[in-house]
Amino acid sequence: MNCQNKAIRNNTQPAWQVCPETDIQHIPAVRNVGIMGGTFNPVHNGHLLLAEMAREALGLDRIIFMPSGNSYMKDASAILDGQIRAHMTRLAIEGNPCFSFSARELEREGPTYTCDTLAGLRAENPDIRYYLILGADNLFILEKWRNPEFIFQNCAIAAAMRVEGGGKKEAPNTVEGMAAHLRQKYQADIRLLPGRRIDLSSTEIRTRLREGRSVRYMLPENVLEFINKNGLYR
Repeated sequence: MNCQNKAIRNNTQPAWQVCPETDIQHIPAVRNVGIMGGTFNPVHNGHLLLAEMAREALGLDRIIFMPSGNSYMKDASAILDGQIRAHMTRLAIEGNPCFSFSARELEREGPTYTCDTLAGLRAENPDIRYYLILGADNLFILEKWRNPEFIFQNCAIAAAMRVEGGGKKEAPNTVEGMAAHLRQKYQADIRLLPGRRIDLSSTEIRTRLREGRSVRYMLPENVLEFINKNGLYR
C-alpha cells in the first residue's frame, strides 16, 4: 500500500489559510480512496479512528479529509469559518502519510452536495474507486440526499456500525436491512464496517469547551493547542 506522499503543508501561509489539496492523480498506485467528509467543527479523535479503521478494513490507499462548505443540512451560524476548520483538519492528520486534505467543498460557492463532489472527483480521476465513509445511521437518510442514484453509481458506501454500552451493536438487523434495500434498489455497493465504541462528538466537545471543562484526549493535542490559543468555542 502506497502512503508515501504526505498531506501538503505550507508554513509561509497565514495560520489558517486553506492550502491546495493533495493531487492524488500523481501519486503512484493509488486506486482505492476513501472520502471522509463532515463539518469537522472541530475535528476529533473519533474522526481519525474511523478513517484509520476504514482504511485498514477496506485496504484503501488514501483517505481524503474534506471539510464541508455551506452545508444545506446544518445551521451555518453554529459552524466556524471554513478556513479555521480546514486548518484544524490539516493539523489533525499530520503524521499519517495515508491521510490527505482537500478544500474542494470549502472553495465551492453555495450549498455543497456530495453528488457534485463525486462528479468532480470522478471527472479528474476516472480510474480511482472512491469509498464514502460515514456512520451507519446515515444509510437511513441517504435517499434524501441530492441525486442518490448518482452517489451510489459513483462510489461505494463504507458505513461504520456503532456499538452501544456492553458491546452490543446498534440494531444490526435494521442497518443490514437498509443496506440490503439500497443494494437492491440502486445496485449500491454498501460495506458495513465492524463497530467500536467511539463515544465522541463535536457537539459535546464544543459544549465542554464553552463550559471550561477538559477535552483532553478527545482531539489531537495540536488541534487543542490551536483552539486554546485562539479562544475558539468559548
